[in-house]
Amino acid sequence: MPLRRMDIESVIVGDGPIASLVVLRTREEADGSTSRQLPIRIGSFEATAITMGVNGRSGRPMTHDLLCSAISELGASCVSVRVMAVQGTTFFAQVELERADGEHVFLDARPSDALAIAVREEVPVYAEESVLDAAAMPDFRGVEKDEKAHELEQFHAFVESLSPEDFNVANRDQDSE
Repeated sequence: MPLRRMDIESVIVGDGPIASLVVLRTREEADGSTSRQLPIRIGSFEATAITMGVNGRSGRPMTHDLLCSAISELGASCVSVRVMAVQGTTFFAQVELERADGEHVFLDARPSDALAIAVREEVPVYAEESVLDAAAMPDFRGVEKDEKAHELEQFHAFVESLSPEDFNVANRDQDSE
């Protein structure tokens, strides 16, 4: 299945009964297709780890910082992160590494851990099209934009169909008498 490039749209750090979420959004396609959102429920610690990666490192390295450092010290680099599957409400991801000899290695990971690494390493995030088909929802901003464009087209067609006679109110009033 093909991979779609994703962006992290938002990270919601929940507390207590409120779940934490990371919401991924498909990138705009050249064909103008409407983007989709992929909400993934994660733990609050994992949401914080992703947020810390986006907002910059703290004084002490976190577990994800340690893993990124270990990957680098072993002569590899992180190339991408991929959300590969979904079963029920459980998502599965991979971290793609490239070794010094050019070989690519794929490590199975939880999406939250993979995304925490992706933001630290500034690598692209992808999702399998099958995952999007199973678990994504439309990006309603895109739907709203499409609806506004459709309304504008209808209004433009209406204006184009008008003739000067349509505005001649005085003649219309005289014709009705």
